Formats: sequence, C-alpha cells, structure tokens
Amino acid sequence: MRGLYLVTPNWDDTDKLLDVTGRALAAGVALLQYRHKSADPALRREQAGALLQLCRRYACPLVINDFVALCQELDADGVHVGGGDAGVAQVRAALGAGKIVGASCYGELALAHAAQAAGASYVAFGGFYPSLVKQYPVTTAPDLVVAAKRAIALPCVVIGGMTPANAAPLAARGADMVAAISSVYLAPDPAAAVGDFNALFTSKDPG
Repeated sequence: MRGLYLVTPNWDDTDKLLDVTGRALAAGVALLQYRHKSADPALRREQAGALLQLCRRYACPLVINDFVALCQELDADGVHVGGGDAGVAQVRAALGAGKIVGASCYGELALAHAAQAAGASYVAFGGFYPSLVKQYPVTTAPDLVVAAKRAIALPCVVIGGMTPANAAPLAARGADMVAAISSVYLAPDPAAAVGDFNALFTSKDPG
C-alpha cells in the first residue's frame, strides 16, 4: 500500500462520481474508499457496486467506509472504520483474514497500537490540515508520522486537507499513502492531480 488513497465525496450524481473516479483510477490510485455519509441505502448500494466494477477494471482495491454488511454483500475488498464505528477486531472477525480493515487513529499513537493488535491492515492519522469536507480539530503534528513508522508495522495513511504541496513533508517523513477527496474530485484535471500526488512517492523510488 503506497501512493494516493482516494476517498469519494458525498455526491448523489452517480454518473458524475463514476466519471471522475474513472479518470482518477486510470491515472493510478493505490486504494479507493467509498464514503457517502448522507446516501440512503439504495443509493449507497448502487454507487458502491458501480465503483467496485470500476475498481476491478483498474485493479484498484475498494474499501467501504463503515458499512460491513455492504462490503460482505458486494464482496468488496474491505472496510474503513472510525472512532464511532464498529471496532477493528469485530470487523476483522466479520470479514475474515483476506479483507482490508483500515482504522482512523486521529492524532493518537495509542489508537494505532490498539488497531494493529486488533488486526488492522493500515492506520490513518489526521487531520493534519483543514478539510473542505470533514470537520475535525486540526491538531495532528507532522512528526507523528515519524513516530508511527518507528512503532507501528502497518502502512501509515495521512488525511485532512491534503494537497500535493502540503502532503510532501508528510510523505518525506514516511507516510505510505495520502488520502484525498477535494484535491482530486474538485480539480480541473483529476488525472493530473493524481499524478501530482503519486509523484510524492515515485520520486523516492530508487532508479
């Protein structure tokens, strides 16, 4: 797990969602999370199912925010859970060893230790910067990434108001994935935005 972790916006327009997501996936996305907090169950299933087909075309794993039963119904690749959702151990038990289980750890290394012990596949920290989408305290220090990479043997995701420019110091500190919503979905050229995020990681590859 390394590169851009793309998270969907709260768009009810499924055609628009698929269009922009498809352009992003074609440019190279490491992981896609379907997140639509205000969708009704029918729309959520429609969008998640369509996104899963799109992800299969581009060989990109799809995780679903919060909804374990929907992941099981569609046979998606996993689930991401936050602090108010089902616990990591409960989700891991429901999904089995072969699925991805991601955990929001905010700015707390102790939550990451607990998530790792409970069977998480990756840990996500933030917010690092103000977000156009999510409301949270912007209190996560960049050096938490350094501490996490030393202490946690899981991929580390950084979230919260990410742009290619402000994500650069976090990638330099060892972040494995950068999660973004608006910087891609609201970009004039989503594929170019994806490329700018991926450059944070490809530039560090040996060659």
